[in-house]
Amino acid sequence: MNDLPPDWPMRETSRIIRCRPHEWHVQVMGEGPDVLLLHGAGASAHSFHRLMPHLPGCRLIAPDLPGQGFTRAGGLLRLGLDEMADDLTALCTDQGWRPAAIIGHSAGGAIALRMAEIMPHGPNAVVGLNAALGPFDGFAGWLFPKLARAMASSPFAAAVVTRLSSRRQQVERLLVGMGSQIDAAGIDAYHHLVSRTPHIEGTLGMMAQWQLEPLLERLPMITVPVLLIGATQDHAVPPSVSLQAARLLPRGDYAEMSGYGHLVHEEAAEATASLILPFLADRKAVLPEAPSKQTPHR
Repeated sequence: MNDLPPDWPMRETSRIIRCRPHEWHVQVMGEGPDVLLLHGAGASAHSFHRLMPHLPGCRLIAPDLPGQGFTRAGGLLRLGLDEMADDLTALCTDQGWRPAAIIGHSAGGAIALRMAEIMPHGPNAVVGLNAALGPFDGFAGWLFPKLARAMASSPFAAAVVTRLSSRRQQVERLLVGMGSQIDAAGIDAYHHLVSRTPHIEGTLGMMAQWQLEPLLERLPMITVPVLLIGATQDHAVPPSVSLQAARLLPRGDYAEMSGYGHLVHEEAAEATASLILPFLADRKAVLPEAPSKQTPHR
């Protein structure tokens, strides 16, 4: 773990696991039923460090996605939605983890739903936090994937993007642009990530290979109970995306958090947990000890 800074959030819970094709950095804490936490594009498992202490009664397993954070990708051709879901499922099998629930933020929400489709022993519940379950609209929808593919195909693109984006002030502006206000330590963590060329390379590869439409078409066939939480100030994934997806899911529920942005689980960890825990307890995904229930709505 030589690459891991000494002050990295929850460093004491970190471990390195070699499970082909990747070398995974995973943070594990707690005891009880397994709950898998999946971060979004451009982040790492650290994004759950505020939320995890508010999720008692379970063993929390938070891997860095392939090529991002401190997970070393075994190849840059396995960074798409289906490939990452396959490799995460293989990691769980290899380690004997049987997630009773999967919690995914942003793109991690899409991966969570895909894993629920393919796991031999699927989760009892899935939670999406500002889950990226909608296509890009208009010109952005045409340009963004093509731009990502063009950049990912250049051997110099990641280094250039790293140099352009790694100033702390630029990182802070990016986070504010997503509607989120997080503390200085949180900004420092993202600043460290975007200063690492391998992390940028992995994020670009994920963006270039992302194919969401087949999953969106199958939403009416996904029968696992799903809670989608949308934040009203999210400028990256508007809450309407979660609401619409919840209506398509046969057992989908929607809850809304006012005044927070894309990183709602970092801004308001306790309030986020107060929605998650009762939902998981009702679906027998965690131990029943939970805060008073706030009922999600469709």
